[in-house]
Amino acid sequence: MNIFSGLEKIVKTNYPLARDTWYGLGGPADYFIRPETVEQLKTVVQRCSENNIPIYALGFGSNLLINDDGLRAAVIKLDAENFAQTQFDGEQLTAWAGAKLNELVLTCVKKGLSGLEALTGIPGSVGGAIKMNAGGNFGDIGTATETVTLMDSQGNVFEKSKPELVFDYRSSNITAQFILNATLNLVGGEPEQIMRTVKEIWIYKKNSQPLNTRNCGCVFKNPRGVSAGVLIDRAGLKALQIGGAVVSEKHANFIIAEQGCKSRDVVRLIDAIKERVKEQFDIELELEIEIWD
Repeated sequence: MNIFSGLEKIVKTNYPLARDTWYGLGGPADYFIRPETVEQLKTVVQRCSENNIPIYALGFGSNLLINDDGLRAAVIKLDAENFAQTQFDGEQLTAWAGAKLNELVLTCVKKGLSGLEALTGIPGSVGGAIKMNAGGNFGDIGTATETVTLMDSQGNVFEKSKPELVFDYRSSNITAQFILNATLNLVGGEPEQIMRTVKEIWIYKKNSQPLNTRNCGCVFKNPRGVSAGVLIDRAGLKALQIGGAVVSEKHANFIIAEQGCKSRDVVRLIDAIKERVKEQFDIELELEIEIWD
């Protein structure tokens, strides 16, 4: 019997995952599934559990590196219309996991709602952003997030709210398999002023990051009180290249995938950077990107 009998419309097999990541790297997944409703997602999750199929939840693929050999697993992407909804109620926003951050930032600007400007220029979805508490020098999404609706690996749906819901630097205490949606509290303001802030953040990122390259954003978290990019730069690693992977000369915490790059090239370069920074500064760099293998 077909494990996903009745769900053929939303299930693809031997799917090339590279096309769904910003790096454009990695092998195929046994199953690639795009549920259209919460009920379908629940059915998929339960069938995976019953058949011992590992599950990966894929967002925008912007901070992700996938093994060259691919995944013997089901990769589930919540980008159908039902999972990309946004609803505004005064200064409160309910955003579903598949909603795109950049579109959401601009919608908030038009509505005169402040609180998400720090997400400007971050390519991602709401679900992934909340899971890793996306942000930068100007703030993070966790500050505005009040409640999340989650689904566990058995298909059970439940809510988690502050103070039980905790956000830290590039992390949260969310362990559930899926974020379905989140409620965020915003603050009213003048659209012109909010847009000025958005433009300032965008200009800063455009000037300091290699935005027009194949990369997955910052590779390493900043150690307490110091920039990972500065450490990598001081270690003399800008432009270091292994295979098709190279450390950006514009921002040393970015690894660019050039023509012919493989995931293993990026991994080897990551290991080389960690080793050199450890040798020179006795600091263990911690990954900000996710690696699936």
